[in-house]
Amino acid sequence: MKKILVANRGEIALRVMRSAKEMGIKTVAVFSEADRNALFVRYADEAVCIGPPPSNQSYLLGDKIIEVAKKLGVDGIHPGYGFLSENAGFAAAVKKAGITFIGPSAEAMNIMGDKLSAKAAAKKFKVPMIPGSEGAIKDLKEAITVAKATGFPLLIKASAGGGGKGMRLVERLEDVEEQMKMAMSEAKSAFGDDSVFIEKFASGPRHIEIQIMADNHGNVVYLFERECSIQRRHQKVIEEAPSSVLTPELRKQMGECAVNVAKACNYSGAGTVEFLVDDAMKFYFLEMNTRLQVEHPVTEMISGLDLVKEQIKVARGEKLSFKQEDLKINGHAIEVRVCAEDPKNNFLPDIGRLVTYRIPKGAGVRVDDGFEEGMDIPIFYDPLIAKLVVHGKDREEAITRMLRAIDEYQITGVSTTLQFCSFVLKHKAFTSGKFDTNFIKNYFKPEMLDAATEPEAEIAALLGSILTNKDSKVTKQQDNNIQIQRSKWKLNRVQ
Repeated sequence: MKKILVANRGEIALRVMRSAKEMGIKTVAVFSEADRNALFVRYADEAVCIGPPPSNQSYLLGDKIIEVAKKLGVDGIHPGYGFLSENAGFAAAVKKAGITFIGPSAEAMNIMGDKLSAKAAAKKFKVPMIPGSEGAIKDLKEAITVAKATGFPLLIKASAGGGGKGMRLVERLEDVEEQMKMAMSEAKSAFGDDSVFIEKFASGPRHIEIQIMADNHGNVVYLFERECSIQRRHQKVIEEAPSSVLTPELRKQMGECAVNVAKACNYSGAGTVEFLVDDAMKFYFLEMNTRLQVEHPVTEMISGLDLVKEQIKVARGEKLSFKQEDLKINGHAIEVRVCAEDPKNNFLPDIGRLVTYRIPKGAGVRVDDGFEEGMDIPIFYDPLIAKLVVHGKDREEAITRMLRAIDEYQITGVSTTLQFCSFVLKHKAFTSGKFDTNFIKNYFKPEMLDAATEPEAEIAALLGSILTNKDSKVTKQQDNNIQIQRSKWKLNRVQ
């Protein structure tokens, strides 16, 4: 494999290209008009504009991307995540064109891409399932029958869904009809398929996923777990590896179940099996993501592996160079998603120009990004600016290192999730490890971010008023005021 086309954009495109370059592989970027000056376009050995900014006129044009690949003599296509990464039709078309798709087969995608068929495949290997409907709900009568048998609260979920779309929480029988209609409508709009099913909503749920890697020779291993319970709108914001609550025995059980799920669909390449763990530490299969995950760097940090390189090796037909017993957890890693969103306004996107953009550095700090100072965050795509990742000898060091890195990260021009992530990392529920997917619901209100910054602002204002007059001296009252604000600041940092 001498040349790879990356069918994606932004930080993931750049991240794939860097690994390819280390392997001596040339890269091709495809880009929209909005990304003409993007870093990944400049980094690639060759770059081709494939259309206007909207993704359905550029990054989702599978046929056009394959046409570019054939014209430039590309050996393989890496889809990154998002866009065409889990599109079985695209994977099949790439193969038909005589190009290697760096990912699982179209058949495996089809099985795992639909939550119901994925559950049916996993069930054959006796992987634990959440109580709920056996298949898609056909009508309201069936929904009510299943809801009564499942119990409340419950979730109505899109069969073809992901990212929290087509998902509705129902706490009362009388709300089933309305929420089912809304879930079906959203599913139809987002995925072109209005099939939904019902699932028991677990109490105190934690979202824990297992990274797997499989080759085309029947070898499958699990690369431990990632804790992904800090979420907004059912989408992850902070991830860490390993989880602070799994015992070695539970980790092994979940890992072996993940391996069985991969075997159920003859999987190859990198994939992630997602589980829900309830407050009684019982785990249940949720779904399988047939691609690289946004949070894959934390697994790389604790395993010492480059997952993109492993994907490419598997796509070239190589056997895995390691066995399960060779894998060990090294330290602790945390990732925060730096998104152009306003946590004070329900995490709505805040698109604009990066007036200031300076990344943190130092030991154990990694930044996967695709922007530089002065660039605009396009309105057409996901608002992810960067993935900020740290590694430490243990969880405590990883937390303090991440807080240091967040403090050093300088971004102005757009609101970001950095302040919210700092709030989470300082919260006793997070530091103690006693949290679940309801963290925001239970512990966060937008005004808390204002409260956290007020003492710091007041300290700056007090010192500023003193320093403007070179001849002035700090009075006892001014000193007392500064000390009071410093105490408030320290209190906010530990709450």
